[in-house]
Amino acid sequence: MKKDVNHYCNHHQHRSILSFILIQITIIAAVAAPFSDQSSSVPDYGDALSKSLLYFESQRSGRLPHGQRVNWRHHSALLDGLEQGVDLVGGYYDAGDNVKFGLPMAFTITMLSWGVIEYGDDMAAAGEYHHALEAIKWGTDYFVKAHTSPNVLWVQVGDGDTDHYCWQRPEDMATSRRAYKVDEKNPGSEVAGETAAAMAAASIVFRRTNPHYAHLLLQHAQQLFEFGDKYRGRYHESVKAAKGFYPSTSGYNDELLWAALWLYKATTNQTYLNYALQNAHHFGGATWAVKEFSWDIKYAGLQLLASTLQLLRDETTRHDNHSRNILETYRSKAEYYLCANLNKNVGNDNVQLTPGGLIYIRQWNNLQYASSAAFLLTVYSDHLRSTNRRLSCSAGGHVDPSEILGFVRSQVDYVLGKNPAGTSYLVGYGKRYPQRVHHRGASTASYKSHEGFIGCVQGYDIWYRKRDPNPNVLVGAVVGGPDEKDRFRDVRENHMQTEACTYNTAALVGVFARLNRLEEEEDDPFDEYSSSTIASM
Repeated sequence: MKKDVNHYCNHHQHRSILSFILIQITIIAAVAAPFSDQSSSVPDYGDALSKSLLYFESQRSGRLPHGQRVNWRHHSALLDGLEQGVDLVGGYYDAGDNVKFGLPMAFTITMLSWGVIEYGDDMAAAGEYHHALEAIKWGTDYFVKAHTSPNVLWVQVGDGDTDHYCWQRPEDMATSRRAYKVDEKNPGSEVAGETAAAMAAASIVFRRTNPHYAHLLLQHAQQLFEFGDKYRGRYHESVKAAKGFYPSTSGYNDELLWAALWLYKATTNQTYLNYALQNAHHFGGATWAVKEFSWDIKYAGLQLLASTLQLLRDETTRHDNHSRNILETYRSKAEYYLCANLNKNVGNDNVQLTPGGLIYIRQWNNLQYASSAAFLLTVYSDHLRSTNRRLSCSAGGHVDPSEILGFVRSQVDYVLGKNPAGTSYLVGYGKRYPQRVHHRGASTASYKSHEGFIGCVQGYDIWYRKRDPNPNVLVGAVVGGPDEKDRFRDVRENHMQTEACTYNTAALVGVFARLNRLEEEEDDPFDEYSSSTIASM
């Protein structure tokens, strides 16, 4: 049975309804700009890859390293965890505010790690492998600190409500830095499962270059999975401070399956695969057919991961028809998601595309869904190619891997400026990109140029309401993006379109690396997918 999943995941929706209405009226009144010169230029995926990895240095919390390349940032939040007697310095700010939310941070690291696992060689060829590992390790180092005992995980630092009353760069934070944890009495299976998945995936990444560290990450991942599974509960019920920003609408079953599959991939321990098989129906892995993949809803990702693991099961399941049938069900649900994004399902079971061809799920931070879809489509197209298969969709017959990659390229090129507005939504890329990103640090004078303290009200009065472009360019950030009509308004208050999140960019890092390698190949694999294909959808 297909279950409809429809939720808003942008964590700023609790803000003023009046502000939302005014922004909507302005956007509706705006006229989409014609295609600019940027829309006809040849995308530079290598440059996009480099810039996307640079973005994570802008989001760093804690004491910045000597090799920090983003020089408008400085040390921040150096006392995180002090009140609770634990060292929680480090990690990432999730978006344009100064709170460290554990669930989206963990998903960001999982996606970065998955990208390196699949396309690390391509990143190395582009000279970005080291930067990719640095981005991952900045997150996993923090997770090691945050996991203070087998059944305790610190999952948030800072309070979103008080943080949003202030417009301060992180170097000046004067808001609450209270830390929140999940434990046996206050469970949080979603965040425990996602952090386990992140550390398991990262352990695969570091296995070759830092085996001791990889082993440490794997130990933490196994403990966190056991904790999340044994003490089950919704994390936002235990950590009320997260509920208004990153609530788990899909529950924790998807994260537990997701974590089990990543642990199997990291260890080949049959116990973890058996967990995913035995709980496939009860937890929804073999029953939920979804059209989106995000920090909240992991079903499409875990279904695709299970599908690509099937080759590892060829020998052990040769006489186990029941296991094969479950894996086939995982695969059918994964392919439903892929076909929906390709607009190859029958009837209304497809994802909406904007007139310019962009995947459109909802108005709040929509590009996160296009980015994650591009990644899953890229991974599966390579899986199909390696197994000499084609994707079978209910309305479109068989789809070749090259056609899938062509669609991926259309999404990525849209992000890079081939769209009706002629705007790159990857900040710092191309000639035209958002200048007023909704981001405290980027929109305020850098600490190095203005070391004086900037207070809450001062930040709003002087910097937030300023109509000038941000003084600091948030290079590599993928903003929320345009609306369903391809319209975009570059205004700082328009947070649903101009705010960037770490997981938006994380999903595209591997895709940029893959497309960059394809550009360097002699044959163009995209001939089968043209703009006329989009027009026919």
